[in-house]
Amino acid sequence: MQRKLLFLIILQTTYLSFSQDKEVFVKYIDSEIKIDGKLEEAVWEQAAPAKEFWQYFPTDTIQAKNQTEIRFLYDDEKLYVGIKIYTIGKEFIVPSLRRDFRAGGSDNVTLMFDTFNDGTNAFLFGSNPEGVLREALVSGGGTELRGFTTSWDTKWVGETTQYDTYYICEWAIPFSAFKFREGETRWRFNSYQFDTQGNERNTWTNIPQNQFIFNLAYMGDMVFEKPLGNSKSPISIIPYINTLVGKDYETGEDSFDLGVGGDAKLTIGNSLNLDATINPDFSNVEVDQQVTNLTRFEINLPERRQFFIENSDLFADFGDSRDANPFFSRRIGIARNADDETIQNDIIAGARLSGKLSNDLRIGILNIQTATDATNEIGSNNNSVVALQHKLFSRSNISFLFVNRQNTSDESFITSDEEYNRVVGVDYNLANEDNSWNGKVYFHKSFTPELEDDDYSGGARLQYNSRNWRVRGSGVFIGDNFQSDLGFIPRTDILKIDPQVEYLLFPNKGKINRHIFSFTPIITWRPTLDFFNSDYTFQTSWDAEFKNNAQLSANITNNYVFLFDEFDPSRSDGTPLAANTEYRYSNVELRYQSDRRKIFSYTIQPSGGQFFNGNIVSVRGDINYRLQPYFNLAIDARFDHISLPAPFATENLWLLGPRIDVTFNKSVFWATFIQYSSQQDNFSINSRLQWRFAPLSDLFLVYNDNYFTDTVFAPRVRSLNLKVTYWLYL
Repeated sequence: MQRKLLFLIILQTTYLSFSQDKEVFVKYIDSEIKIDGKLEEAVWEQAAPAKEFWQYFPTDTIQAKNQTEIRFLYDDEKLYVGIKIYTIGKEFIVPSLRRDFRAGGSDNVTLMFDTFNDGTNAFLFGSNPEGVLREALVSGGGTELRGFTTSWDTKWVGETTQYDTYYICEWAIPFSAFKFREGETRWRFNSYQFDTQGNERNTWTNIPQNQFIFNLAYMGDMVFEKPLGNSKSPISIIPYINTLVGKDYETGEDSFDLGVGGDAKLTIGNSLNLDATINPDFSNVEVDQQVTNLTRFEINLPERRQFFIENSDLFADFGDSRDANPFFSRRIGIARNADDETIQNDIIAGARLSGKLSNDLRIGILNIQTATDATNEIGSNNNSVVALQHKLFSRSNISFLFVNRQNTSDESFITSDEEYNRVVGVDYNLANEDNSWNGKVYFHKSFTPELEDDDYSGGARLQYNSRNWRVRGSGVFIGDNFQSDLGFIPRTDILKIDPQVEYLLFPNKGKINRHIFSFTPIITWRPTLDFFNSDYTFQTSWDAEFKNNAQLSANITNNYVFLFDEFDPSRSDGTPLAANTEYRYSNVELRYQSDRRKIFSYTIQPSGGQFFNGNIVSVRGDINYRLQPYFNLAIDARFDHISLPAPFATENLWLLGPRIDVTFNKSVFWATFIQYSSQQDNFSINSRLQWRFAPLSDLFLVYNDNYFTDTVFAPRVRSLNLKVTYWLYL
């Protein structure tokens, strides 16, 4: 018995810590490569391919049935990639011709390059059978979905050619698109490929299914024939001109605005970026998706502005992303007016220096100046962030953060407590070689006028990952006076723990490919009230992933809440629940997502049960219909029926979000997003026509329409934007 147990332990440890030592040779050339998706140059045959791909789905223990071969060549300026993907036939799924597509539910191939060999960050490039390109940044070792950023853009070219039993992708990526150390001869590399006809997801290095497919712990090496030189990155200038005409129907005022500004990018050496912006304009950013908020707390929305994207993990991955994030870039350019309403605040200019000072040391310095808005009693501020990250061991690091918001105006409406806010902190991020252990420990302190003591935040998380178990211990402490004006801190004066235990089961037979059983207790105390237990949530869940890519889940949640302040759960200006009252309630939720490979797919998510002192029934869902690759219709919907005893609210809350996406070709796109929220009494239309007339250079025509819906359906604000951006290399 003891020998059998010892054998199982050794087998499990070997599975978790295996090193695959796969290599692919990158041949240096001085001949020209024509990017046509055909690989007809003789030199391609001289390049030995990366091959022998493994299945990741439906299993992770056998070689891929439909293999992929990847060849690399390079010269002094570019990395050339030739990819041959074997398939059953030509019935590919390509939902859209729009750049930066999502990999799930479609045919595509993706390559990741860890150019500093640190297992922490990577550049990602991908393509599909129609030759549509995508690029992204992977941070945090690829251990969380929030570390996958598709908003990043860079210039590169690729073409694809389809054949009966395979398709070929041919790329040319300038070395200026990467950051790396001059003289390097080896990069860590991996690739994953989605095959919808064979119902496979495949990877070059064998990745266990308990890890994300883009996890950077599991990579091989690409070995260059001779050391890499200086990338000779050009200076990029990205000017814009934006005209806007509109009308505010509340005031009856017409408006016209002409904006001119732009960004500049300069690479210092091979590994540092200097970015600058003057009078930045974010009018072409995709409109935020409205949400129904039934909680007591603020909800954060993702950053979409290009200037803040590259190396954003350096600034944003401090603290706890849910409860105590000391820097949240969307705070910049947003302010509260004299009526405590959130409005846009103009950014005058900004600069960011980020990247690697050495193979082990990353640096990020960000400085943004915002404008004075005397009409709304908003002062000008200088917003600065300094972040340092030093690699430790194989994939861990220790990081230092300094955040400073400093008032730079002398307006009479600025109060003493608004003069400045500062945060300093240190984080240790743990990730061992195969990501079987990961976690973090951090401590932050804030400095704010008139606030002293109890102004710090700390937390710890440690997670163990094996094939069948994921176990996490985690907690956070936020002092009552801890404040970060440029951060996301939903509430203070809490001690919170949220451990989790998950068991993963992989059946040998049947329609289900994987079960996940989990239990997550979330318990919060108020330290200033003798650690009074303010709330808890106990969630028990079951998730199933089917071999046909459908998913089914169920969870039961038990809640306790003590309200220290009055609260209207429907946020409908009804009679609020009284302060200093407690509530215990439970509910059940089911969720089914159909196979996303189908022309028509859907998600249905009903839930119901108790809600504070009443009941709630909710239905969420979406439908998606495509006429590939030119037309896609998606409709998100949510309905909540809240029934509380009189005199409290009984409300029917609706949230609808139809989205129409038309891609005429790889350069002309038209997207319309319609949203209705009864909770926010708002109906809006955002319709955007985009023409990409040159690489990363666009003409936008954007129509926005916004309506009141509370009493009568009436226009609120209407505008039309015409904007041109052009990406210049000098």
